[in-house]
Amino acid sequence: MTFDQCLRETPRRLVRWIGVAVGLVILGVAAGVSAGETRLERVEASAASMERLHSLLVLVDGEPRIERVFQGGDLETPVNIKSVSKTVLSALVGAAIQEGVLTGVDQSIADALGGRLPPDADPAVADITIGHLLSMQSGLERTSGANYGTWVASSDWVADALRRPMVGEPGGRMRYSTGNSHLLSAALVEQSGQTTLELARRWLGAPLNIRVPDWLRDPQGVHFGGNEMRLSPRALARFGELYRLGGEIGGQRILAEEWIDASWTPRGRSRFTNDAYGYGWFITDLNGHRAYYGWGFGGQMLYVVPDLRMTVVLISDPNPPSPGGAYRRQLERLVADQLIPAVQAHAASAE
Repeated sequence: MTFDQCLRETPRRLVRWIGVAVGLVILGVAAGVSAGETRLERVEASAASMERLHSLLVLVDGEPRIERVFQGGDLETPVNIKSVSKTVLSALVGAAIQEGVLTGVDQSIADALGGRLPPDADPAVADITIGHLLSMQSGLERTSGANYGTWVASSDWVADALRRPMVGEPGGRMRYSTGNSHLLSAALVEQSGQTTLELARRWLGAPLNIRVPDWLRDPQGVHFGGNEMRLSPRALARFGELYRLGGEIGGQRILAEEWIDASWTPRGRSRFTNDAYGYGWFITDLNGHRAYYGWGFGGQMLYVVPDLRMTVVLISDPNPPSPGGAYRRQLERLVADQLIPAVQAHAASAE
């Protein structure tokens, strides 16, 4: 080959080399994306194998990564979120403080309930605050567990919860009790003059653009404070996103950032999960990442993992018998051992 031919051939070879290099880069990126997507598909397959699981919704940076319905209604249909209602009610208490309806977490429940405090309640009830009820540290005997049936069969849920014996000091050991949350619902009604449903629609439904259907009330007409709320999986994910984003979503401040921080500050520890508990939220670590979650009977779960910018909703069969803690741990392993690595792999492949 002559010198002139070499000069003419070199650009053509350079173009081919560049083409090969670009092709290899594209193949590498595609392989990475494919690997990330494959891991997410494996998560979906594992979720589909769980007989009680109805749906799985995963958002990362507010964008859906998994949207699957395995049985039951679609992602827009309201479902019974069971005790995740306590997590939502905590947000309503935060909004009530923000709006001046309640004076703060140190306000006594006796003051917030006005004339609804029964005269035969233990005198120590006067020391119970809004904060104690939120963190399940009222000191009152539980209305959950073995006591639940008799409590909801009573003619006055508020009075029955307040007449229960004090089995601890206010602010002491955590004792998970739906009665605590229901007292907060009654306090919201007493102080605002509106129903808890009306407040939920005004403070959460309208600004989040989510539907909040009516739900069960007690014999006096107070909406159940710690159970039986109905939200669609998408609405629940939107609620989770509100907390992940520090109380502001879509450019609108809905909850004070300080309330999010207060809600996610450990105050007690659950004897059922051994996880910490704040104001309506359980607090744990999943695969090395701090996570906050609401947990409802039967496996209704809302997870927020801020450092992964991830919100997860799992909706399960809400009907008895309860699958108990073993099923909750199975859902937790799905999130910790499969979903988190899959989301990380997907993020790495997109870089």
